[in-house]
Amino acid sequence: MSDARKVISLRFAGTVGNFRLNVAFDAPMQGITALFGPSGSGKTTVLRCVAGLDRLSGQLTVGDELWQDANGTFREPYERSIGYVFQEPSLFPHLSVRENLQYGLNRAMRSGVREEIHFDEVVGLMGIAALLDRSTPTLSGGERQRVAIGRALLSQPRLLLMDEPLAALDKRNKEEILPFLEALHDKLSIPILYVSHDISEVERLADYMVLLDKGEVVAYGEMTQLLPDGRLPLAIRSDAATVFECRVEGYDAQYGLTEMKMHDVTLWVPSRIGKVGEERRLRIAAADVSLSPERPSRTSILNVLPCQIRDVQSVDEALVNVTLIIGHAGSGPLLLARISKRACESLGFSPGQKIYAQVKAVSLVGAGYSSSVVKS
Repeated sequence: MSDARKVISLRFAGTVGNFRLNVAFDAPMQGITALFGPSGSGKTTVLRCVAGLDRLSGQLTVGDELWQDANGTFREPYERSIGYVFQEPSLFPHLSVRENLQYGLNRAMRSGVREEIHFDEVVGLMGIAALLDRSTPTLSGGERQRVAIGRALLSQPRLLLMDEPLAALDKRNKEEILPFLEALHDKLSIPILYVSHDISEVERLADYMVLLDKGEVVAYGEMTQLLPDGRLPLAIRSDAATVFECRVEGYDAQYGLTEMKMHDVTLWVPSRIGKVGEERRLRIAAADVSLSPERPSRTSILNVLPCQIRDVQSVDEALVNVTLIIGHAGSGPLLLARISKRACESLGFSPGQKIYAQVKAVSLVGAGYSSSVVKS
C-alpha cells in the first residue's frame, strides 16, 4: 500500500461524549474493508469521522484527495464524495422507489459530479427493476435496504460507508440481500468501509479487516491473514475459522465431487459447485481441522493437506490454536486448527514442523452457499 493513490489513510484521536477514540490505519481503495469488533468498540464513530459528521483531530486522505489534516483542512460532510447506508433505510416515504433513486442521481448532477454509475446499472445490480413504481412503505426490509444502497450509489460516491446495513433485518431478509452486496463487491470498483459485529458477514463479504476494541485498533490487514492469527481475539472465538478464495477446476461426475484449487493444493467438495474457472470462497472452521505428524495412509477424509506449523497459541486450559502454513514449502495461505493441549504436547507439535492437516468439513460462503456445510 505504498502508493497513496490506492489507499484510504486515516488517523483520528479525541473524545465523542464519554467515548475515547484513538485509531490509525490504512485501507485499500478497492474492495470491502470491514470494521469489526464488539458493540462499543468505535466502529460507527470511525465511520462518522470519515463522513465528517464527528470532528476529531487527525488526518484523512482518500486516494489522492486530502479531506482533513492537522493544519486546518476539513471538508464539510456535503463536500465529501461519500454514500452512507445506515442500519435503517432512510428513504423518502412520499416518493416512489424510482423517485428515491433519482433523488440521489439528481443531487450528484447538481453538484457537477460526473455520472459514472448509471441508473439502469444500479437497478440491475440491486435487482429492483420490479420495484420502481412501488411506494417505499410497501417494501420489505430487504427491499428497502437495496433501494437505499442504490440511492447511495447513484450519488456517485468516491467512497461508500455502510453502518451495519443488515443489523435490522431478520434472517430471511438478510439472506435475500447478501447476494446483492456480493454483486456490488464484484462489479463496482468503489471502496467500501463496512461496519459489522457479525463475523459471518465479514467472512462472506470482506477482503480487508480492521479489528477494533475499546476505541483502538487491535490489528488491520487482509482478512485471510487476520482470521487464522492465533494471537488475535478472533482466533479465541468458539466459531474461529479461516476463509480462502478457491478456483473451480472441474467436476468428477463419478463421485459427485468438485475439484477446487487453493494455492498449489487441491480441495474436493461434494456436489457440483459453480463453473470451471469461477472463484468461490471457502470457510474451514478451526474445530474441523485435525493434525497428524505423518500423512494418514488410510482415512475417510478426502482433504489431507501438507502444512508447516507457524505458531501455537493457548486458547484455554484445555485447547490450543495451531496456525499452519499450507504446503511444506512454507509459502502457502494460512489455516487455523484447534486441538487439545494434551494432543499438541503428546505429539510434540512446534513451530517449523512439517505435518498434515485433515479437513473434516468445508463450508461454502457466498453465491447462495452461506449455510451449506459439505463433509469431506
